[in-house]
Amino acid sequence: MELLSFLKTLTNLNFICKYSLFFLIFLNYSCYKVERNCSNFRFGTFKYERVIGDKLSTSFFIRNNDIEIEYYNNKIDTSKINWVNECEFILKKQNPINNIEKKPISIKIISTHEDYYIFEFSLVGDNKKRQRGKILKISEGLNLPLKL
Repeated sequence: MELLSFLKTLTNLNFICKYSLFFLIFLNYSCYKVERNCSNFRFGTFKYERVIGDKLSTSFFIRNNDIEIEYYNNKIDTSKINWVNECEFILKKQNPINNIEKKPISIKIISTHEDYYIFEFSLVGDNKKRQRGKILKISEGLNLPLKL
């Protein structure tokens, strides 16, 4: 009888230890905070690659806190930047060609790394169609690379 009681105690202790370990691991990961040092990405020269259809498309842009000049497909496009907070901003094209370009784009930096950041974007007010992307910072200065 004492052996049975001892085994039950061991089983309960084993059960408690397993779940305590699981709880501690869960607690450790739930406290993990994604780094967001967004101020490093307010100025500089950047590169953005995306797949459109089956082609890889690349654009370069220069950002100077409140203006962004994008070079894409041998075209230059300028947008006004309105920072909502440290990691979110609204882009609005200065010379829109059509109704779609007249709509501002909401951009939220999700995480930052040494030379790139991950972001979410959508048309302002259209959070259902949010997409993600990655932007690489290629220079601190406001100059484009010689080869586009």
